[in-house]
Amino acid sequence: MSSLRPIQPVILSGGSGSRLWPMSRELHPKQLLPLHGPVSMIRATLDRVSQADRYLPPIIVTNEALRFAVAEEARIGGRSTRIVLEPCARNTAPAITAAAALAHADDPETLLLVMPSDHVIGNLAAFHALVEAAETAARQGQLVTFAMAPTRPETGYGYIRLGPPLTEGGAVHAVAAFVEKPDAARAQDFVARGDHFWNSGMFLFSARTFLDEIYRHAPEVGAAATSAVARAMVDLDFIRLDAEAFAAAPSISIDYAVMERTDRAATVRGSIGWTDVGNWNELWSIGTRDEAGNVCQGDVVALDSRDCYLRSETGLIAAVGVENLAVVVTDDAVLVVSRDRAQDVKLVVEHLRAAGRSEQVSHVQVHRPWGFFQTLHSGERFQVKRLTLKPGAKISLQKHFHRAEHWVVVNGTAQVTCGEETRIVRENESIYIPLGEVHRLENPGKIPLNVIEVQSGSYLGEDDIVRFVDTYGRG
Repeated sequence: MSSLRPIQPVILSGGSGSRLWPMSRELHPKQLLPLHGPVSMIRATLDRVSQADRYLPPIIVTNEALRFAVAEEARIGGRSTRIVLEPCARNTAPAITAAAALAHADDPETLLLVMPSDHVIGNLAAFHALVEAAETAARQGQLVTFAMAPTRPETGYGYIRLGPPLTEGGAVHAVAAFVEKPDAARAQDFVARGDHFWNSGMFLFSARTFLDEIYRHAPEVGAAATSAVARAMVDLDFIRLDAEAFAAAPSISIDYAVMERTDRAATVRGSIGWTDVGNWNELWSIGTRDEAGNVCQGDVVALDSRDCYLRSETGLIAAVGVENLAVVVTDDAVLVVSRDRAQDVKLVVEHLRAAGRSEQVSHVQVHRPWGFFQTLHSGERFQVKRLTLKPGAKISLQKHFHRAEHWVVVNGTAQVTCGEETRIVRENESIYIPLGEVHRLENPGKIPLNVIEVQSGSYLGEDDIVRFVDTYGRG
C-alpha cells in the first residue's frame, strides 16, 4: 500500500430507507438490516475498512435515535469507533463537516474516506485498488469522488461526466459536470456515450482541504458544524454535537454545497460491484435468481412466476402466475409492488406517517440498548410483551403511573428490584410489580433472559415511565 498515514473512514448512517419499507423503519432503518448477505449493511461497511494498518478506527455519524443499535453493530463487528450524534437531520454536508473537524483536530492532513452505510460492494479488492488510485490526488489537495461504471441505464442515480485526465495513465480525471438523475432516454444516452458514470456518494479528501472548501463555498455549513463539534459533549461512548449550533446549518448535500462549486473536484472510475441499495428492485438486480428470474428469500413457493423479488421474514409466501413483482412480508405488514414502481414505496411511508400509523416507525420487535421487546397481544386495559435482555443488561430503575406489571421468566435468570427488595427470579417463576412501585429488571447471567410481561392498567403507552437511574443515559 502507498499510504504514508492510515486513512480515516467516515461512515454516514443517518438515513431512513423509506423505499425499503416494510423491513426498513424509522427506528430500525435499512443500514441495520441484513438485506444482502448474512450481516447488517453497516457492519459490512465496517468490515470493508477493517485493516488496522490501512484504516483508523471509523467515525460513524448517525442520529440519536439509532445510537445504541449502531453501537451494537460496531461492537459485534469488533470495531473501535467514534460515534457522532446529529441532534437533527441536516443532510450530508454538515455531517461530513463535523467528521472532518474531528479528524482535523487529530491531524489536518488525515485523509477521510467517506462512505454511506447502506451500499453493497461486491469486489473488495477492486474497491481497495480504487482507494489507492485516488490517494495521491487526495494528498495533493483534490476532492476525489468515486464514479461507478454503469451496467445499465439507471434513472435512480446521479451521474458524473468525466473531464480530462489529471494523472498519467488516466487513473484520475477532472469532473466535467455532476448530472442530476436523468429520465430513461437520457440515461440510455449516457451509457451509450461512455463518458457518464454513476455518482456513488463516496469520497476521499484531506480534512484540511475539505474544510477549506466548505468555508469557501458554504461558510454557513462550516461555521455551524465546526461550532457544533467545538461545543460537543461526550455521553457514554458517544459524541453529542451541540444541538443549537448544528441546527443553524442549512440542510444541504455535499454535492450541492461543495462538489459542484469547487475547482478541486476529481474522480476515479471503476467497476467494483457497487450498488446503492435504495429499493427492492435494486435487491432483485443483485440477488441470486432462479431459472425463472425470481429472487426468493425465506419461506417462499413460486409457481409459474417470473422476475419477482419474494421475501418473507415470517410465514409462507406462495406466488402463482405473477410477474415483475416485489412481495415482502414482515410480522405486521405485507408489501406488494411492481418492480418498476419500487421507487414509489416511499409514498406508502408518507401515507402511513400522515395517518399516524406506527408501521412506518418501528417493527413489532422494538430494539432497546438492553435487548428488545415484542408485543404479543393487546386488548382493553392489558398488553402482553416478550422482553429479551442481553447478558449483563438491565432496564432503567423506573416506575409507571398507570400500569402494573407481572413478569414470568421463560428462560435465563432475572434479578428483580421491586421497591426495597431485590431478588432472583428463575425459570418458571414470576413476580408482580404493583402500579407506582419503583422497579428494575436485570440479566446477571451469561445467556439471554426471556421474560413474558403482562401489563394491566388504564394507559399502556411507552411514555408512561419515570426513570430514576439508567445505565444508558436516557432521560
